[in-house]
Amino acid sequence: MGNKLIDLQGISKAYGKHTVLDDLNLYIRENEFLTLLGPSGCGKTTTLRIIGGFESPDKGRVVFDGQDITDLPPNKRHLNTVFQKYALFTHMTIAENIAFGLKIKNKPKSYIDDKIKYALKLVNLDGFENRMADSLSGGQQQRIAIARAIVNEPKVLLLDEPLGALDLKLRQDMQYELIRLKNELGITFVFVTHDQEEALTMSDTIVVMNQGYIQQVGTPERIYNEPENAFVADFIGDSNIIPGTMIEDELVEFLGAKFKCVDKGFGNNTPVDVVIRPEDVELVASEKGIISGTVTHLIFKGVHYEMEVMANGYEWLVQSTKMWPVGTKVGISVDPFNIQIMNKPESEDEEAVGVDE
Repeated sequence: MGNKLIDLQGISKAYGKHTVLDDLNLYIRENEFLTLLGPSGCGKTTTLRIIGGFESPDKGRVVFDGQDITDLPPNKRHLNTVFQKYALFTHMTIAENIAFGLKIKNKPKSYIDDKIKYALKLVNLDGFENRMADSLSGGQQQRIAIARAIVNEPKVLLLDEPLGALDLKLRQDMQYELIRLKNELGITFVFVTHDQEEALTMSDTIVVMNQGYIQQVGTPERIYNEPENAFVADFIGDSNIIPGTMIEDELVEFLGAKFKCVDKGFGNNTPVDVVIRPEDVELVASEKGIISGTVTHLIFKGVHYEMEVMANGYEWLVQSTKMWPVGTKVGISVDPFNIQIMNKPESEDEEAVGVDE
């Protein structure tokens, strides 16, 4: 990935008394697939709209390729946006839809025709030039919306939950399409979603947001395996998050039992949060576990079984390829490497905010 392309510096935005973004700093590199991920109302769409020029920040600057573009209107920025509502012109053919932006720029007809062919090929809709937009399925319309954005050769493509309205199979197909397009076109993608699986599948970099703050920035692997706080751990994938006490380096106590771990530097007898992914909980014969409990729920998920185990007053979520029937007494054991220790937030407010990048 290349140099810094977009730099958001100290961006704040409020609507009335409601602060949506609070001193947000973030940069996006050339040819990066960066995803803004978070629950509804966390500020991710507002961030995208500020990059696109559809909203102005109250404070802060948007720098694009070294130039301050904070006050430039959307049509003067080298970027295109694909919204969840595809907004195709239903009374026009596909070719006319795709050519719309190029006609405004007064490009010659032969250039436009070449571009239409090229864009349709890229989104696997060869030969659709003369179809009407409203005769297409949702997935096809979405691909046309992307083709329409691509022909303008933007340096950046902004995608606001563009797969939100599609069914699962189609979404997965489109995820692969988008990764392929990014690789073929060398454009920077900034993608907004609340779907963690989508973010993990597609991104080079994930920015996890909550309540107008960035919680963590990192690769999908890092965000999943090393979440920086309980919010990120809980939002990305399922986790068992259990209050505990760090007795000393590499030893933590929770649910009345002592577990070895690999974390250091938390001091002695410090209150912490313990995070264990469901796939990292090992079920063993009840006398062989560090603690023991009873299986209370069981669902078959295709690749694995998902079970709930009540042990020492806590309902553990467990994923395993081995099935333990409901009612079975089991022991719970966890590899020290799979226990993650996090500092407890000092206040409720910090709990919402977490780490400030």
